Amino acid sequence: MRDPHSEHDAREPHDTAVPAGELWSGRATNRYQWLLATAGAACMALGVQLAVDSPWSSGIAPLLMSVVGCVAAGLLMLYGTLAFVHVAVRIEEDFLEVRCGHMGLPRRRIELAHVVDADFAPRVTPRHWGGWGYRWRPERGTAVVVRRGEGLVLSLGDGRKFTVTVDDAEAAVRVIRDRLGPPAATGPAASA
Repeated sequence: MRDPHSEHDAREPHDTAVPAGELWSGRATNRYQWLLATAGAACMALGVQLAVDSPWSSGIAPLLMSVVGCVAAGLLMLYGTLAFVHVAVRIEEDFLEVRCGHMGLPRRRIELAHVVDADFAPRVTPRHWGGWGYRWRPERGTAVVVRRGEGLVLSLGDGRKFTVTVDDAEAAVRVIRDRLGPPAATGPAASA
């Protein structure tokens, strides 16, 4: 039987190393989306097989529609899932950057000067946002949701909110709040 503490301690120095210039970095991964990516690859393979192995006796239009439909559906599924299989969040001195998927697209960069507050969300779910991916809901703002779990919620100066699911979101909130400084005083004492 392995000791889980010794395995964690062996990985800790590597996992906690933050490159120069970064104050914090974190990621979140959804391994279940690899199943959807496999389905997308299967659709593309079916389209290719239809194009190569079909006797072409039923006419070119139906066959062409089948091939194009399978390949297009496969490409959409592949991009939609591989783009949001994981998210990487990086906080530097002046900005927060969110990169999705293996290519880092879509990407969002938010200047910390535009951030009013940062909050920890203990439970962000795809169901609340209408699914996985880059989402927008008028009553909630914008979000990058790659899995169910904890997340970081930024309140921006223009009144909008930005949410991202990321591991160790509480640490990200502390780093951002430290960069923002003490909250501005409000109420009657502030106007006196």
